[in-house]
Amino acid sequence: MSSNGNPPVLRVAVVGSGPAGFYAAGALLGGDVPVEVDMIERLPAPWGLVRFGVAPDHPKIKSVSRAFEKIAERPGFRFLGNVEGCRDLHHADLVELYDAVVYCVGAQTDRRMGIPGEDLPGSWPATEFVAWYNGHPDYQDLDFDLAVERVVVVGAGNVAVDVARMLALTPEELGPTDTTDAAIAAITGASITEIVMLARRGPVQAAFTTPELIELGELAGCDVVVDPADLELDPASEAALEGDTNATRNLEVLRGYAARPLQGHPRRLQLRFLVSPVELTGDGRVEAVEVVRNRLEADESGRIAAVPTDERETIPCGLVFRSVGYRGVALPEVPFDERRGTIRNERGRVLDETGSPLAGVYCAGWIKRGPSGVIGTNKKDATETVELLLEDVHAGRLVPKGATAAAVDALLEERGVRVVTQSGWAAIDEAEVAAGEKLGRPRLKLCSWDALLGAAEAAGEPSPF
Repeated sequence: MSSNGNPPVLRVAVVGSGPAGFYAAGALLGGDVPVEVDMIERLPAPWGLVRFGVAPDHPKIKSVSRAFEKIAERPGFRFLGNVEGCRDLHHADLVELYDAVVYCVGAQTDRRMGIPGEDLPGSWPATEFVAWYNGHPDYQDLDFDLAVERVVVVGAGNVAVDVARMLALTPEELGPTDTTDAAIAAITGASITEIVMLARRGPVQAAFTTPELIELGELAGCDVVVDPADLELDPASEAALEGDTNATRNLEVLRGYAARPLQGHPRRLQLRFLVSPVELTGDGRVEAVEVVRNRLEADESGRIAAVPTDERETIPCGLVFRSVGYRGVALPEVPFDERRGTIRNERGRVLDETGSPLAGVYCAGWIKRGPSGVIGTNKKDATETVELLLEDVHAGRLVPKGATAAAVDALLEERGVRVVTQSGWAAIDEAEVAAGEKLGRPRLKLCSWDALLGAAEAAGEPSPF
């Protein structure tokens, strides 16, 4: 009990403002322990991949931000934007200033293909293209040359599908979205006539979800092409279909595309399976992708792997986007599992080098479990972490130590950090939405650091505390 007879307040830092961070904050503020949450975010704007990763033509998915707004309105919540964990507030600072820290920093880098020519100009991580057309301020100076006829997208997940679909959208389809103006101009003015998606394994093993796949067939200016031969299943894939509703539905959709006659649209999207890039070639920039044909083999555990054959093919192209997975980035002083690319943890409790829980340090989201699941998956994941945190409180392993918001504010002021609080973000949000309304769009994003901080400054922020 505190000196006034009330239970002591638990002060928790949630580092990262994406879905996992907001779900963790919501679970903390809705628990049976008095809690104050400071959400620490390096960008001036919250929501993580909901703002910068979800495709702009998916407004329903982005609407989850309304739930985040309600969490931000709860007593005890503070948003501290433009504050970078491990730069403005180091891990040691967080451990000292808060009773507990929950890292929700996602998987911040992409996996590489590891093939010759991968670093040629014209070869890009899909993550950078996604961040660019979504208005992430760190990626607006990138120059994507879309003056090519064929683009190759490597991968068979929803991000690969998003990139392929975005490249195929018409001006009428892009117009009512919050895609940046620069991206709309580049995509609609591109000379692209063909987009080729390459999947390493077969259609049954593809990671994209059925709604995403169906959307490809609804594109106004693009034909979808699938070779019926790619849909002939080996025995292992036939067996894997049993009980896999998503794969079964995907196969039905793909067979529909394979049987559909071409409509003569200006762009064509070809979905290819059982092929892997082995080299990107070109004189000074990407001019072609050499691929190998794969066959599927099941190991003793039943896992189906792609095994390369001797059959090779060269696909001429001017641009390649790789979408072969994400990987977490190690944070200074925070235990990290290099093999898994996650913070070392057990169900969200961060573990030290001996495998023992690190007092008061937790994680949630992709940095906890790896890059898997959809946005909603983070709710169960974050709730699990918070339940363990509160369990530690009830067991006496985590005891409030009288941490205060004033101590955090004083350190940030001392370090001259220009903090964007909730009112500053509200000003950014209001400016974007107002600008979008004039054009019949959900928002017109502010895409530079100066513009974002300037909008916050118009509301009396940012400034040191």
